[in-house]
Amino acid sequence: MLSKALLRLGASAARHPWRVIAAWLVAATLAVLAAIAFGGRNADSMTAPGLDSQRAAELIERAGTGQEGMTAQVVVTPRDGAATFFGNDSARTALTRLQSEVQRLPHVLGTSDPAGALDAGGDTAVRGGLVSADGRIAVVRVQYPDQSRLSADDLHALVDLGDRLRAELPLRIEMGGSLFYAFSDPDGGVSELIGLLAAAAILFLAFGSLVAAALPIGMAVFGLTVGVATMTVLAGVTDVPSFAPVLGSMVGLGVGIDYALFVLARHREYLARGLDPHEAAGRAVATAGRPVVFAGGTVVVSILGMAVANVPFMTVGGIAVSIVVLIMVLASVTLLPAFLGAAGPRLARAGRIGRALRAGRLLRRRGAVPDAVPAAGWRRWIGHVSRHPVLYAVGAAVLLLTATLPVLGLRVGLPDDGSLPHSRTERRAYDLVAEGFGPGINGPLVIAADPAGDPGVLDRLVGAVAADPGIASVAPTHVDRATGIATLVVFPATGPQDKATAATIARLRADVLPTAIGHGPARAHVGGAAASLSDVGRRTSQRLPVFVATVLAMSFLLLMLVFRSILVPLKAVLLNLLSIGAAYGIMVAVFQWGWGGALIGLEATVPIVSFIPMFLFAILFGLSMDYEVFLLSRVREEYLRTGDNGTAIVEGVSGTARIITSAALIMVAVFLSFAVADDPSAKMFGLGLATAIFIDATVVRMVLVPATMTLLGRTNWWLPKWLDRMLPRGPVGTDDADDAEAESTGGAPRPRPVG
Repeated sequence: MLSKALLRLGASAARHPWRVIAAWLVAATLAVLAAIAFGGRNADSMTAPGLDSQRAAELIERAGTGQEGMTAQVVVTPRDGAATFFGNDSARTALTRLQSEVQRLPHVLGTSDPAGALDAGGDTAVRGGLVSADGRIAVVRVQYPDQSRLSADDLHALVDLGDRLRAELPLRIEMGGSLFYAFSDPDGGVSELIGLLAAAAILFLAFGSLVAAALPIGMAVFGLTVGVATMTVLAGVTDVPSFAPVLGSMVGLGVGIDYALFVLARHREYLARGLDPHEAAGRAVATAGRPVVFAGGTVVVSILGMAVANVPFMTVGGIAVSIVVLIMVLASVTLLPAFLGAAGPRLARAGRIGRALRAGRLLRRRGAVPDAVPAAGWRRWIGHVSRHPVLYAVGAAVLLLTATLPVLGLRVGLPDDGSLPHSRTERRAYDLVAEGFGPGINGPLVIAADPAGDPGVLDRLVGAVAADPGIASVAPTHVDRATGIATLVVFPATGPQDKATAATIARLRADVLPTAIGHGPARAHVGGAAASLSDVGRRTSQRLPVFVATVLAMSFLLLMLVFRSILVPLKAVLLNLLSIGAAYGIMVAVFQWGWGGALIGLEATVPIVSFIPMFLFAILFGLSMDYEVFLLSRVREEYLRTGDNGTAIVEGVSGTARIITSAALIMVAVFLSFAVADDPSAKMFGLGLATAIFIDATVVRMVLVPATMTLLGRTNWWLPKWLDRMLPRGPVGTDDADDAEAESTGGAPRPRPVG
């Protein structure tokens, strides 16, 4: 029985705290050492089997053209705004020196030579896309090998060179490219610190004790250290996407502190009843730990379910984040009770500052302290909602459905350097290139073709592609002599985020290329970053309904096993869908429409990152189970004790309201700290998670849940007898929780009314 096992595990950890803490110290040390010795660098490989862009990448790799490697671009313009590179010997000499010094950097395979093209004639430089038509902007394109042969040192060498040449040459120098995307240091460390500080403040206000506030933070830091180090080791084995550490830190901190809060709150309850600290820790893990294990398992299974999308980088990213969540669950039922045992009876009382804060009428009146709203206040609120269930149920549902409406305009893509703040050189380089060459230069397409012995196919391809209205220019074709494979770099007339670019890609594949190739054996595929991301976005959109249906069905079955009911899990699934839909709608309003974007440092509207809706659904549906199981477990306990549905709702919801509110505040604070990062993907994850958790813990848990459960009455706990006999009891059920609590006190299990 799960609760009995957790009871013994928690009590043992509390009785031998220093052994358990030492074991975690050893585990953290070994994990960090393994990460240093065997860890790898995060790598983004946003392709998937069967996609046209993947077939293009395979042809490019066979040809060995270098297009499969990393790239950078150095964008320059004379400091004198009126000057151009045409007929300006000083600017041209400076450009020649810059190109030659970039060429000599370690691991650089080659560069474009805009100065040499200018010497050959201005038209040549303009046609080659190296100098803008007005002569003001020039681009030095830098080709590196694949990411496995590079490191952050290569990026630092390029940046340092730029810093030095800015002081020596009469040029404004900006830089960008995939090298920056791969090796720029993430700004998640600051976000993690902000999130931890905010969580510590909320915990202190919730418990009024520095010791009580420090324990969840300490547990989360331990778990996050082991989790991120393990993720780094995984990166040495396979490509772990760059968003995984940021998302893992975000989710790990949130769930780790949340889980610890649930267990710690129960522990303090038992201490207040006069139980010995070791026994109180064991019972806290047995009761609150069971929902923690269930909720953590739900998060993990939901995230791993993204494998149905058949997009490898999403699957690996999900595995990496799941590892962090699993470690947090393990820490909650082993390391935390060890901390509780070591702290002893001190956790039963608030410190001086905490007592002073709780006594302050000003704080109580303004609701600044979670404890300042007593259970009686929550009881009055839930009673009020229960007396007007139709009004509150309809009002809250209409509010959430209204917030969901913007989802109808959801557009997926990938924010590029144009969405970064102007303080970043990548953004300034992006703007210069777009100004000089048009928006499509920032999202080139790479057409890979295998002529298969047809000598005229390449000429037909170049002519057909150049004639397409969505294509602005075509670079010279490169043909590999050994394989005969040709690569053709083309520049769309529109930016990589525009709908028109996706339409151009679709038209090239469906009409332009097949017409040019004919019915012969030749083949051609459209690749490049813009095409790959468009393909991944389309695949995830196609697979999202299957994934959602799978997660919903799984959650319904698990909740039915836990609460022995049909309507309770059905209601939970529908209400979770409402809160997640509202979070999606708010994301669309902020990121696509620009509403309030300046508040989180968003300087331009951007599409929703293609893989984020699926990731958010998996994470949020799992996280919402935290509150669902925690709240409904209390309601179920009260119902089993009294047999009265109305009393169970009021007592169960009001009894968990303070903890759920505190937990939600912590989650929201942690997630919002990531919403101010420079990376738009981190902003989307942070805002989406924070919004959904806030809605879930307020509108859903404190309004819709009591209102709908009141309307359903005793049918909340209805389960056909034939189904009750078929469903297993035990590890995930509610019955063994009562047995475990009774076992810890030497009593008998409480009677269970037939519901």
